[in-house]
Amino acid sequence: MKRLFNTMSLFFSAGALGGLVNGLAVWIFGALGITAALGVQIAPELSPPFLYQKVVWGGIWGFILLVPLAEKSPWLKGLAVSLAPTLAQLLIIFPYRLHKGFLGCDLGCLTPLFVLFFNALWGITAALWYHAVRE
Repeated sequence: MKRLFNTMSLFFSAGALGGLVNGLAVWIFGALGITAALGVQIAPELSPPFLYQKVVWGGIWGFILLVPLAEKSPWLKGLAVSLAPTLAQLLIIFPYRLHKGFLGCDLGCLTPLFVLFFNALWGITAALWYHAVRE
């Protein structure tokens, strides 16, 4: 039971760290005007609620690291698992919860590419951290 708890906490913490990296990257790109320069309206304020949401949801998504994909390459595993939250964001969250159009394109035509990039940062960070600290 202890081993299961340790493993599950590692998945969550790996995802949470990935969520922190993701949130900081989204904020930095917005603060520097990179997203706006490319016609994408994603520029959140750096606030506790914003980071809390990124860290908690990143941790929850971290359980997807359980899926046995590319076990020998944390880089490839991170990219592979990042596709799940990317698809959820583009196909469910943006169009139905936030009403930002299909794939979030109401925020700009390049929105899907930014979501793919930011979530790839999440997945790679989570997979690398999990790979580094697991027993």
